[in-house]
Amino acid sequence: MSRLVVISNRVAVPKARGVAGAQGGLAGALNAALKDRGGVWFGWSGQESEDRTGNMDLQRNDGVTTATIDLSPRDVGEYYNGYANSTLWPLFHYRIDLARFEQRTGEGYERVNDRFATSVLPLIEADDLVWVHDYHLIPLGERLRARGVENRIGFFLHTPWPPTRLLTSLPYHERLVRTMLAYDLIGFQTTEWLSSFVHYCETELGAQVDRETGRIDFEGRTVIARAYPIGIDWDHFSALGETEEAKAAEQRFLASIRGRTGMIGVDRLDYSKGLPERIDGIGRFFDEHPERVRDLVFIQIAPPSREDVESYQKIRAELERKTGQINGARSEVDIVPIRYVNHGYSHSELYGFFRAAKIGLVSPLRDGMNLVAKEYVAAQDPEDPGVLILSEFAGAAHQLGLEGPNGKDGGAVLVNPHSPDVLASAIRRALDMPLEERKRRYQAMIGTVRDDNVRAWTTSFCNDLAAG
Repeated sequence: MSRLVVISNRVAVPKARGVAGAQGGLAGALNAALKDRGGVWFGWSGQESEDRTGNMDLQRNDGVTTATIDLSPRDVGEYYNGYANSTLWPLFHYRIDLARFEQRTGEGYERVNDRFATSVLPLIEADDLVWVHDYHLIPLGERLRARGVENRIGFFLHTPWPPTRLLTSLPYHERLVRTMLAYDLIGFQTTEWLSSFVHYCETELGAQVDRETGRIDFEGRTVIARAYPIGIDWDHFSALGETEEAKAAEQRFLASIRGRTGMIGVDRLDYSKGLPERIDGIGRFFDEHPERVRDLVFIQIAPPSREDVESYQKIRAELERKTGQINGARSEVDIVPIRYVNHGYSHSELYGFFRAAKIGLVSPLRDGMNLVAKEYVAAQDPEDPGVLILSEFAGAAHQLGLEGPNGKDGGAVLVNPHSPDVLASAIRRALDMPLEERKRRYQAMIGTVRDDNVRAWTTSFCNDLAAG
């Protein structure tokens, strides 16, 4: 079995899993793959330094080798806060109104990708599989090819891929996509994002595409593009339910809601997650059913992210304002209908919170997958499961949103997160849903959450990458 070299913007040290802040699905996924195959995980340390010597920090923890480099403040400003998170992230989430197109940050993005390629090159051995991750590092495969790397190189995009008409608003869009075609295998979360990418290659580049096999032929190169929906680390997450920390968190949650139904949302503080729209929907529910303020309490956990980006500062202020307005109008001496928590919790604590909450509210405006939805389902009691309310625009809806025309055929309750009326109706429906229907919906989802897990995802991608 070939060794694996994983390259991503940030590197999660394995010993950090299960502690506060280590809540992302990518860390667990890549650690599992590296443990199985051996190899190294390379990326940015998260630290800033003006050191240009190329020093690399190598560590080995829990069977996984990590290699990290620092970036300069200029690199962080232009590559990370700039082009990656102020240009590509909003564009890829269909928010062209928030995307900033600046030549300076684009040059910084390319400069850091060049530096990544130069730094990781000595770590790559002849038979290694190289797996590059996410929108920060789209050009990296081309940069490695330019340095003579002939290994099989794969790329996986964890965000959506926008429709062609949106992508062409990006200056030098063709240049960006051409770099992607230096990879041997390109993975997307859903067939929708895959179809958008293939459409661009056909219409804008004139590439020859076989949609059945995912083969793309362009200027003498053949690339395979396929959908690989990511899952949770089922074994790891399920085991958390037996920990004392998870059990204590469950009891803490139940004690705090004092007999009311708990509804939970867990999201990074990000405009793609639809948090202001979510609060609007909850406000509409209480407007229509003011007496039910004694039946329902909503707890939103939203750890801050990318606090140096202006649009994130605005969304935090907006969320605090909307939450305060509803609480001001609906609170009583012994009741606060919405609790907004602006920090993270450990994975074990989240398991306990999910287990205790009878409604999981996952309503992003656009999301590549959303593993919180899957974790919520995984944490439920099969004999008394909660209800998952899920945005139809989350990648997870392709697997968990199994409703038929009558809205009763199992799976999550799907919603359009832009509509406060739809959200309010879904909350009422979940609050009143009988046990039999809750169990039927749970059974419709739990199989794919359990079986389409992170190990199946990594195995499928790596096997296809190795197969050639």
